Amino acid sequence: MTQPSATGGRDVHTVRFPSATPPSTVDVLIVGAGPVGLSAAVELTARGVRVAVVDRARTATLVRAGAMGHTPRVVEHFHRWGLLQRIRAAWTYPPEWNRGIRVVTSLAGHELVPVPRPSFTGPGGARYGSQEALRRPQTVLQQVFLDHLREQGVNVAGGWELRDLHEDAGSVSARVVEVDSGERRTLRATYVLGADGGSSTTRRLAGIGREGERATEKRLRLIVRTEDISARVGAAPSGTNIVVNQEASGFLAAVSTREWRVYAGPYPLAYEPSEEELLKVARAAFGFELPLELVSATTFHHATRIAETFRRGRILLAGDAAHVRTPGGNLGEGFGDVVNLGWKLAAVLAGHAPDALLDSYDEERRPHNRRVADHALERSRRAQTALAEIRRGGVPDDAENGPDAALRRVEIGERLRRDHVDAVGVTFDERYDASSAIRYEPDQLDSEPRWRADVYEDDPRPGHRAPNGPVDPYGSTLHDRAGDSFALLVLTEGRAVEDAFVAQAAARSLPLTVIHLTDPGARAVYGSAHVLVRPDQHVAWRGAELPDGGAGAVLDHVLGHGSAEDGAPGLVAAGTAPSRDGGRP
Repeated sequence: MTQPSATGGRDVHTVRFPSATPPSTVDVLIVGAGPVGLSAAVELTARGVRVAVVDRARTATLVRAGAMGHTPRVVEHFHRWGLLQRIRAAWTYPPEWNRGIRVVTSLAGHELVPVPRPSFTGPGGARYGSQEALRRPQTVLQQVFLDHLREQGVNVAGGWELRDLHEDAGSVSARVVEVDSGERRTLRATYVLGADGGSSTTRRLAGIGREGERATEKRLRLIVRTEDISARVGAAPSGTNIVVNQEASGFLAAVSTREWRVYAGPYPLAYEPSEEELLKVARAAFGFELPLELVSATTFHHATRIAETFRRGRILLAGDAAHVRTPGGNLGEGFGDVVNLGWKLAAVLAGHAPDALLDSYDEERRPHNRRVADHALERSRRAQTALAEIRRGGVPDDAENGPDAALRRVEIGERLRRDHVDAVGVTFDERYDASSAIRYEPDQLDSEPRWRADVYEDDPRPGHRAPNGPVDPYGSTLHDRAGDSFALLVLTEGRAVEDAFVAQAAARSLPLTVIHLTDPGARAVYGSAHVLVRPDQHVAWRGAELPDGGAGAVLDHVLGHGSAEDGAPGLVAAGTAPSRDGGRP
């Protein structure tokens, strides 16, 4: 429940899932009421898909929450769902505690890498996107999504556990059990989406294995509860910090005005640290003696575990059920899964596309997640190497204020700067370069610069996120204008290609927004007379003229129908009508 807070926001400490009975039939059954599962329900409901959500748990609590930070790309999704203001209006600590990510010896100690403070009168503005990054705990997202789904009449049922899945030619039978009463129900769904976490029951029942590098040690994510510490750190302390000292390292981040997340470890896989050992690490992160209560401790690993496929028949995976990796942005990748998959499921269920379009979900998201996971693992290894070197040289105690201690802190800051990577490529370079449902340009994939975590430039080629920017003086952006449908960007005075796409879309009853861009800057960025953008804001095709087969051939390709000349494996031949229930004819 959300309660009014003295901060002026709406504190969300405990989320209670509705007590409901799942329906007997549905288009898509979503297993898991975490942020990814609930966002999938938001995305699909907005596209007219009948969904239901089940989760074994009855509540979600702040003290077990993981991800707090959300990139500008994720915030773009919140904005398109129409929920950004609700998310902004909910918090568990005052937003003025957000001062960027400070690198410090402790919360009360010394700054190692100076970070510019937000300026009340200084310049703002997001780079590459229309939105800034945002910090809100998972419970805030879950509560906002649940409130929205309740308003839409979507069935979300807590306390129901998935026990069995059986797929036939046209649907999936899912057996669920009410965890308290033992009541059994069988649900029939055209598709099942598993968003039920790293130990996913859906993935196990589908027989999908995982691959990747296993961990050789473990770390613990602690939530500790404090008394009022404002006398020591001020009324608005830094809410997000990376601590580097002889005993503590990693994030010290506020999750409420009294609860903080602290990292401890690494430890051997079989080692179980005592509560006092963990609290000693937490106190070192704060940098002063204070009463602390250990509220929760959850294990995590620097490792990569990615499902062998994100799709098996009518069963699909998203979020941690599909990919678990070194912490830092994995929830955002789950939202990316949802946005990629949502329009495709809706298109198949509406008869606009064959079932084969869903193959492109795995083709696009799994390589992308592998790229990001490899970067995250390498980044964590560099950080551990740097920490070991710093500790060998010593970190002065916070009470040491002489010239030698000051010089050593400068040296530590310089060492940390050398390892810092601006992850702008992770945030925005969500390229899809192995998809059967994108019409690439000749030689494009051979000539593109390789993906880099630290590099991003707006790229209008097929497979890339469509560059965004304002399209009117009152604040609307290109992504706003495109909305939830396919969009044809027209950057020329000629109308023949536009007319062809409009006619072909109408023949298919396919929603299409036509956007005329007359700004020379937009024409320079996109570099072509026409650009077809998918509902997930990725470029599907661009060109000055239509290819052989015209606009119909382009739409067939990007909707997964394929064509004989494309030679795309596993796709239905062009012109073959999909069945209305979303299966192959």
